[in-house]
Amino acid sequence: MRFLAITRAELTILRRNLWIFMATLIMLAFALALSFAGSAPTGTLGVDMLTISVASMTTLSVYLAPLLALMMGFDAIAGDRDRGSLALLLTYPAGRGELLAGKFLAHLAALTIAMVIGFGAAGAIAAWFGGAGAESLLALARLVLTSILLGAVFLVLGYAISALANSTTAAAGLSAGLWLVFVVLFDLALLGAVVMDGDGVFTQSIFPWVMVANPADAFRLWNIAASEGVALSSGMAGAAAALPTWAAPLSLLAWPILGFLLARAAFQKVEP
Repeated sequence: MRFLAITRAELTILRRNLWIFMATLIMLAFALALSFAGSAPTGTLGVDMLTISVASMTTLSVYLAPLLALMMGFDAIAGDRDRGSLALLLTYPAGRGELLAGKFLAHLAALTIAMVIGFGAAGAIAAWFGGAGAESLLALARLVLTSILLGAVFLVLGYAISALANSTTAAAGLSAGLWLVFVVLFDLALLGAVVMDGDGVFTQSIFPWVMVANPADAFRLWNIAASEGVALSSGMAGAAAALPTWAAPLSLLAWPILGFLLARAAFQKVEP
């Protein structure tokens, strides 16, 4: 298929620019550091070291997976336009949706390699030194899968920003702002609203649904709700229990689709 040719070309560019190597190195370094730094409560909580490591890596992925994805995605369209290569790309016998799909598969493959190697190696070392049960191994596999999904969300949002921005510099700034809103400011705003509301209607009924609408929080809640050990070690069991089990998975699975449609609509309006 035609979009696979775009995927191969993008993968070649990623390898040449050392993107795959650097993303993998970053994930591995941070995952190992957090795994061992966060292993102290193992005996206190009565869970194995891998469970504690998964909880630590879940927090890491909330911050790092969106950031890596946006760093790959913001340049996808605006960069080609600034370099003058977008006009050439649009002469290919492939639609704009196929061009986006090809770029998406290549970038998602790079993120997948980074997540599998980074989290897999850190999890294997934690299991070797501190033991691992069936639940913690399942939690690690779930963490890798959901981290890839979270990266996919911010890849397509990065494409949308790249299509809407006037330049690569503007796309970079907007991507940084998007990361800040979804990963940091959103939760701070919710916390302020909960403090003001106390035990009112917002806190009891509205807050959980607003929280899960954010893909970063949906990722965190999915991993927490699915594993009792991770929920215990993360301290967010109450938030996870307030929602039905399907809410977080549905949010995280729907966001890449909605984001891709938004990116494609924005790309349709881009002039080479």
